[in-house]
Amino acid sequence: MRYGFTTGSCAAAAAKAAAYMLLTGREKNKIIIETPKGIPFAAELVDIVRREQSVSCAVVKDGGDDPDVTNGIKIYAEVTMDMESDSPEIFLDGGKGVGCVTRPGLDQPVGNAAINHVPREMILREVQEVCRLCDFHGTLKICIYVPEGETIAQKTFNPRLGIAGGISILGTSGIVEPMSEQALRETIRVELRQRHAEGQEIVAVSPGNYGLDFMKKQFGYDLDQSVKCSNFIGDTIDMAAELGFSGLLLTGHIGKLVKLSGGIMNTHSREGDCRMELLAASAIRQKLPEECLRHILSSVTTEEALSYIDQMGKLQEVMGDMREHIEFYLKKRAAGRLEIECMVYSNEYGLLCATAGAKKLLGRLL
Repeated sequence: MRYGFTTGSCAAAAAKAAAYMLLTGREKNKIIIETPKGIPFAAELVDIVRREQSVSCAVVKDGGDDPDVTNGIKIYAEVTMDMESDSPEIFLDGGKGVGCVTRPGLDQPVGNAAINHVPREMILREVQEVCRLCDFHGTLKICIYVPEGETIAQKTFNPRLGIAGGISILGTSGIVEPMSEQALRETIRVELRQRHAEGQEIVAVSPGNYGLDFMKKQFGYDLDQSVKCSNFIGDTIDMAAELGFSGLLLTGHIGKLVKLSGGIMNTHSREGDCRMELLAASAIRQKLPEECLRHILSSVTTEEALSYIDQMGKLQEVMGDMREHIEFYLKKRAAGRLEIECMVYSNEYGLLCATAGAKKLLGRLL
């Protein structure tokens, strides 16, 4: 699998190259930086514009074998010499297409450009190296900008996180490894941290927006306001506890949450499916006949399996059994670190079950 380089690495390379061209007067078509991971990045430079007091250039983002929506865009840096200042300072800011932080709890304070701290350090370090090489002791202003950034940001989590007007300049290692799951976990952590910084003591979590209309109609709750944990239910519980939340309400469709009744905390099918087997286990404990069990086990979807249970007049009992096991494993994972409640629904049957304190916790969220 081929790794790529982060927007932070691209910004650092572009800034270093622009500074080099400005201070030496020589054009450069390739520049090398050292990423925090220790892997050198030999960046090709495009769109070079040289003026007397400033130079700008761009690096094309290459996400390797784990490309995201920023893959192929140009990350620009403009470095300007401040002739009115004689103090050795380097200023860094974001320009067009780089988001601005508008809510607390993110890597940068409110009002700052969304250039995270590791990319900031990379950019400044690389430019400082050029200053030492050129024996320059004046003031430089660095502006990172992404002309396509505002449009591309609409396809990211930035609007949801309160980053307005563009993308974020990101990266902790400087390289993009083909590990989308880790990136998603970090996004979940960022959103949880933000909610906590805004003063929320309890947090609503759901795997996605499946059931959005049901939750709005039945409970007046906008599921879109919940933190989306995807398949990482166990990890999200751990993160919420570590960040200091006192309560967590998990809501979701039975197709994912039935897996919790077997202690499966990563609900991706490759980690473990067992949906029908777990439904059948609850049905066995409620003494449903063998024919019904066979129908459950041969079902393609949980909605189909529920129809067979409902035909036996045992839907409430089987869902109650499932709820007890879900509650057991959720509380086991939470380990007393926070209150945890759960609501499970289906498209056909609506609310299937809820733990004892779920509706009360939901009331605190409304």
